Order: sequence, then structure tokens, then C-alpha cells
Amino acid sequence: MAHSVWADGKAYEAYVGRWSRPVAGEFLRWLAVPPGRRWLDVGCGTGALTSTVLALGDPRHVSGVDSSPGFVAYARAAVRDERAAFQVGDARALPLPDRCVDVVVSGLAVNFVPEPARAVAEFARVVRPGGVAAAYVWDYAGGMALLRHFWAAAALLDPAVAERDEGRRFAVCDPDSLHGMWTDAGLTAVALRPVDVPMVFADVDDYWTPFLGGQGPAPSYVASLPAPQRARLRDLLAARLPVAPDGSIRLTARAWAVRGAAPA
Repeated sequence: MAHSVWADGKAYEAYVGRWSRPVAGEFLRWLAVPPGRRWLDVGCGTGALTSTVLALGDPRHVSGVDSSPGFVAYARAAVRDERAAFQVGDARALPLPDRCVDVVVSGLAVNFVPEPARAVAEFARVVRPGGVAAAYVWDYAGGMALLRHFWAAAALLDPAVAERDEGRRFAVCDPDSLHGMWTDAGLTAVALRPVDVPMVFADVDDYWTPFLGGQGPAPSYVASLPAPQRARLRDLLAARLPVAPDGSIRLTARAWAVRGAAPA
């Protein structure tokens, strides 16, 4: 079975990192955190959410933590702001003391933690009383059209590929599971909302090329295929995607956002 690879920040940005930014903006407007707070971005990846916090949240400081040294290096180079700092760390054992930040956020990362409930418990541990712990994840099973088209085509060529589909693998990416993890961690006033963003591709190549970067489950699967099978998958997608008369492809991506408060 092909495994996800998280090392190449540039390839990840071309794949789904760029789509995280519009979700991040809606997410932060929903949180409505006052200025001057200390933030922690868990699973910071290439810095998409951190940079949005810096632009919209007027933070005192943002700490970014990610398990991938490659992503941390990319974030350090991409986010040039003295209010931000990045380090390698495990979401299940955050390298921070208890009750040290006002806001904990995580974008498109909780489902990739081997024990996501432990990560959420860590969010609750490091946030100060009255602070906010929040995250967003893709709705892989229903609302992430980019991947729904990909895996549907892949399964036509290889029915065994269904086990790789994020819609099956990431059961935590639904409202009930997210609500349960936040509640079990002792967070209160738990609330959820969907965030829908458009994904517009110039043409089939613009849709397909990011899958060649090897970052994430679907690109890792593509990388595992021999060249002829890879070409067959690309051709099948080209025939099945909703291509407009001008050649563009217009899809929608849905994320689920969740927030909770640390007990005072």
C-alpha cells in the first residue's frame, strides 16, 4: 500500500496547500479572536494557516508545530514575520507547557495524526482557561470534489484502490466525530460549521499535474503506478471531469470547522 509523504512544501502547495488559504480566512473570521493573543498552529505544514493568522488575526505571537522537517523548513522560509516561529514536533505530545497559549488552531491536519483524539487532548492541555481550540478538515467523504473525482476514476481501473480513499480512511472528518473529540477533551461550547470554497482549474493539466508531486495519499498512489497505468488514469479523468467549453474545471471543496472553549 502506498503511504502519504509529507516532505516537499512546494509540491504540497501546488496540490492542496493553496486551497487551504481561502478556508483559513473564513475559519478565522468565524473564530473572531480579539487581537494581541498568543496562537499555536498545530500541523502548520507550509504555513498557510499561520500566514492567515498573521494577516487577519493581529496576533502577539504564533507558534507553528509540524512533524515534517521539510514542511517546517518551508514555512520558516515562506513566513517572514518576527511574530512567528516554527519547530518540529508531534501533535500527540506538543513541545509546550500547560496553559501557555490563548488559541490553538489546526488546518487540514488532525486526521493525519495517528491518534487524533490524543492531539485534541493536547490542544486542551496547552490552551489557557477561556481560550479557544479549533480546527478544520476536508470533508473527504462527500464535499471534496477534487478527490471524489480522482478516487472514482482510480477505482474503475483498480477496484482494490478503494482502501486508499481518504473518504474511507478518515472517519474523523465528519461533524459527529469532531464534536465527540472536542467534547471528550473537556472543551465546552463546541460548535461546528461547513466552509465551502471554489476550486477552479484552468484545464485538465492544471487539475492533474499536482497529483504528480507525491504529497498525500492520492499523489503517493499516482507515484506508485507504472507509467502506462498512470497515463490511463489521467485519460480517464480527462473524460470524466466536468470540463467547461473554455476548458476550465470548476469544483467545490468543503471543509468542516470545529471550535471549543477551555473551561475557565
